[in-house]
Amino acid sequence: MSDYQHPYLLERLERLNAIGVALSVERDNQRLLEMILLGAQEITNADGGTLYTIHEDKHLKFEIMRNNTLKLALGGTTGQAVPFRPLPLYLEDGRPNLTTVASHATLNKVTVNIADAYEAVNFDFSGTREFDEKTGYRSQSFLTIPMTNHESDVIGVLQLINAVDIDSGEIIPFSVANQSLVESLASQAAVAMTNQNLIDGFKELFEAFIELIADAIDQKSPYTGGHCRRVPELTMMLAQAAIEDKSGPFKDFTLNENELFELKVASWLHDCGKITTPEAVMDKPTKLSSIFDRIALIDQRFDLIKQQAENAMLRKQLALLKNNNSTTNIEAAFQTMHTELQAFKQQCDLDREFLRSSNIGTESMTEADQARVREIGNRTLVDDNGQPVNFLSDDELYNLSIVRGTLTAEERWVINNHINVTITMLDSLPYPRSLSRVPEYACGHHERMDGTGYPRGLKREEMSVPARIMGIADIFEALTSKDRPYKKAKTLTESLQILGRMKVNHHIDPDLFDVFIREKIYLKYAEKFLEPEQIDEVDHSQIPGYVT
Repeated sequence: MSDYQHPYLLERLERLNAIGVALSVERDNQRLLEMILLGAQEITNADGGTLYTIHEDKHLKFEIMRNNTLKLALGGTTGQAVPFRPLPLYLEDGRPNLTTVASHATLNKVTVNIADAYEAVNFDFSGTREFDEKTGYRSQSFLTIPMTNHESDVIGVLQLINAVDIDSGEIIPFSVANQSLVESLASQAAVAMTNQNLIDGFKELFEAFIELIADAIDQKSPYTGGHCRRVPELTMMLAQAAIEDKSGPFKDFTLNENELFELKVASWLHDCGKITTPEAVMDKPTKLSSIFDRIALIDQRFDLIKQQAENAMLRKQLALLKNNNSTTNIEAAFQTMHTELQAFKQQCDLDREFLRSSNIGTESMTEADQARVREIGNRTLVDDNGQPVNFLSDDELYNLSIVRGTLTAEERWVINNHINVTITMLDSLPYPRSLSRVPEYACGHHERMDGTGYPRGLKREEMSVPARIMGIADIFEALTSKDRPYKKAKTLTESLQILGRMKVNHHIDPDLFDVFIREKIYLKYAEKFLEPEQIDEVDHSQIPGYVT
């Protein structure tokens, strides 16, 4: 009976089609390679086989090995690496390596079908014989097929060993029909491998590109350097903890591999709008900072106003000497003037220190402090034209009167507007379906659970769990960051107390906050990113709003 008329041929063709369909939907590279080899063994009834892939260093790497008789399973999903060295496609002198069957098939892009390896004279089977001697196995028939992609490049090699006769169980050569079936499978496999390689390549390129954007933002600002890198780490830590929380509010919450990648992408891009934010605003370390810190000009003005006051006193004393003959009265007047001058200078020194302190912006300004700034600003000194001018300009007065932090209302709007720019940027991208929620996740980290956040004023029930996770990650990273110009790095206790008050005030998700504390995500993050002096002993009972 012709092999093409064998009753099992139709069954094998159907199995080949089924394997082809399965290959087209498989997304895990190791499972894909495993399916290719196992499928080829199945339709040819081969006892064993090996699948190689070609690496850029011109070597064939052992990816998967199987042998039913020896119960050998290496590579793929087994977690056991194949212990053999890669096969070189070229010899040390640069000549093609045509001595091994796999390299010969690769370099010549041909199928090699050998009935008995021990009788073959054109190939070096010394490695096979050595393997057989160690294991007691008898490698006989070989079918080696290169897998060629759409560009006619060989991307892998499929090698089957010892075809087993279905009826007798004897080792037989691989038939022409089986060779044709495996060549068809190899062609489908090459397409599936190429598609997977393209998907993986584009995914790696995309991930590298978004990390490049985040790096550019971090490099743009020495004071927020690392923020775009640390927020994704914290986001994924909290997301994983929520997924594993099977007895609490998140018992039904889960994210698959693609959804986790979607969240990761969003966390990398959550501040991409800051690429348009001026450095002078984003990096403003003090209230009077612009190109430089203008507090230095005010220091000079204090020296000038004191000198002008002294000059005015000396002029009065000189006039008094010219117009008064009473020595006693002159001495008393001089002493009074000197005392007043010293008091004025002392007050100038106190006011200078007050403005220096106010300029830093670490403490909230009271109304009395703001009134004192206005009082200092309304003093006069003489300019180059001999005209009296206010000690502080309107802009300096406005900046020094900032109640909290270092930013004016206009500058804070510029900073806050980064989220609108982020929305515009992310909404403009043509996402595949698996990344369609990136804008939602990335643009929700400034929203508050009570609807008082920005830019959309969303409430808790209007936000997804991943978006709420990002909100906590962004805040905690900012609280513990040691590279912000306007504040010192806070300890874990200080940061968690602030975060707890934000829970009490309905600014962050309460359930996620409890998971964050209970699973000690803050400590896992701290051990990786914070300075030792920031990692203090945290007393959970002292954290506002925490529910065990």
